[in-house]
Amino acid sequence: MSPLMRLLNRRFFYFTLILLVKGILAWSVVFDEGPSWMTLVTEIPFFWVVFCLIEWLAGKRKMLYYMIVNLLLTLLYFTVLMYYKYYGIIVTYHALAQAGKVAQVGESTYSLLDPYYLFIFLDIAVLAFILFRPKHKHIQQRVGMRPVRKTGLTIMFIVSSLLCLLNIWPNRASMNENKQAEEMGLLNYEIYTIFADSRKDDETVPMADITQSAIDELKGTVQPEPQPQYFGASKGKNLIIVQMESFQDFLIGLEIDGQEVTPNINKLAQENMHFNHFYTMVGQGTTSDAEYVVNTSLYVPQHEAATDHNVDKALPSLPKLLHANGYTTATFHTNDVSFWNRTELYKAVGWDHYYDKSFYGDEDHIAFGSSDEVLYDKTIDELEKLDEGEQPFYAQVISMSAHHPFNLPESKYKMKLPEAFDDSIVGNYIHAQNYADYALGQFIDDLKQRGIWDDSVILFYGDHQGLSLYSLDRDEKSLVAGMIGHEYGYTDMFRIPLILHAPGVTTPSVREQTGGQIDILPTAANLLGVSLKDQIYFGQDLLNQSSNMLPMRHFLPSGSVITDDDMFLPGIDYMDGTNYSLRDNSETEHAEGATEDQYNRTLKLLNLSDSYVSQLPDKE
Repeated sequence: MSPLMRLLNRRFFYFTLILLVKGILAWSVVFDEGPSWMTLVTEIPFFWVVFCLIEWLAGKRKMLYYMIVNLLLTLLYFTVLMYYKYYGIIVTYHALAQAGKVAQVGESTYSLLDPYYLFIFLDIAVLAFILFRPKHKHIQQRVGMRPVRKTGLTIMFIVSSLLCLLNIWPNRASMNENKQAEEMGLLNYEIYTIFADSRKDDETVPMADITQSAIDELKGTVQPEPQPQYFGASKGKNLIIVQMESFQDFLIGLEIDGQEVTPNINKLAQENMHFNHFYTMVGQGTTSDAEYVVNTSLYVPQHEAATDHNVDKALPSLPKLLHANGYTTATFHTNDVSFWNRTELYKAVGWDHYYDKSFYGDEDHIAFGSSDEVLYDKTIDELEKLDEGEQPFYAQVISMSAHHPFNLPESKYKMKLPEAFDDSIVGNYIHAQNYADYALGQFIDDLKQRGIWDDSVILFYGDHQGLSLYSLDRDEKSLVAGMIGHEYGYTDMFRIPLILHAPGVTTPSVREQTGGQIDILPTAANLLGVSLKDQIYFGQDLLNQSSNMLPMRHFLPSGSVITDDDMFLPGIDYMDGTNYSLRDNSETEHAEGATEDQYNRTLKLLNLSDSYVSQLPDKE
């Protein structure tokens, strides 16, 4: 018998070895400490439980089943690698519902791929070639003829099952999903998340207990009496909200070789109210989640995009609120409305009109649709029509040209970067945002020329991070550090700008209080004089509150919270968590910043939001 045949006859241990190598690769990417002896203790028992089942239950095609399991677990490890590179967390079964979007954002997905990741598929290709060549059919028949003894198999199954259980059970209370996966093992963690979801119904808070006063108490918000400052100061004016794709706050005022990266937004920030400690609060749905949070003042779901999880509900929203107060509402986006299930999102939040790819066409294509220049050029005509009507309007305009991986046509470059930025995602990001700023500048000029600017409250904010800390290599992180003057970290990545223009109200100023996308709805409603007394919301009016607490989700572990001074990330529990200063990006361990009370209130707020949405009536 040849050495190859002897090796293949020991399929149980052969497949253990090759899957272990793949597990080690995944651990080296997603865990700070990389692989260790714990990798063996957590991953191998899972393999053996599955292999024992094959040996017991399969008939003559055991090798085929081994190869199928190998393929499925390889795909899972590969997905873990790719998902972590963008989101910074461990993928769960929830994300599989979004698998169809991979093809639609293929360029963005492929840019995250390190070529050596593909080597984890090499054994599958080689084995398939060897085993399924016609002239080697005798190998298929003889492979695995030496059965594993049943007694040994039983012992191995029992011991492996107990080890899996011992890996899972003591770590089920950990709030940090990455730490949880490291302690349980990647594969055990994937199984655990399926069963963990079934327990969530027991945590649902009754609707009668979900009140605005309960939310305010958890957040530490005190409502001003008899009414908030600036209430109705912009009554009757239009509301325009501009969502800027992947725009981070560090871009404002940034110069490279004496060139302003965003000259128009710099001017906008200097002449209006700039909130420079404002944070993205999106989850898996990224851009569409930003639309959801801004228009509902609700937190995103834990593992899924809001557009997949919550849009079957009749959501309270800013469009519905303003429509009830005499506004016409419309949203503008050059992508197809079906992407990220916006068709259902827009129904759920109650837009009167939406404009998508069917309106803009595919002219001057960048990323997933027409360029920002086309977006703004065609949108301004529609805004002018709305402005000529008898009612004020609320319009949300969503840009897209600066979408990851920021592959802008060179014909759109508006600045020249130093050679160090060539062929890097950082250089591409700067070019894309410089172009987006150029297009936005034209839109602002048009708003002024057509008399809309002075008759509107206008907010500009970034939807989510552009440069993901998880996907930058060492050289790219060095480039960013050189631009911003310090090591690039969590507080930089999640910090986006909010710029508020409200004629007669805002003055050139920098507001340093903490805020997030969830605060836009109550802030806008207050300015427009629209009461929120009959609406549940989890944000707060930034013009009347100086202290804030922002529960974070998905891109950070559960229980993460941004306070007035710190961003806190829990470890296995509160006490081994880490704080990152919002002011100087310094890191402190053992939770010296955010208090344990804030941590506990964060978890309660998230549960309150989930409970509230789950009990809303279905949308019509």
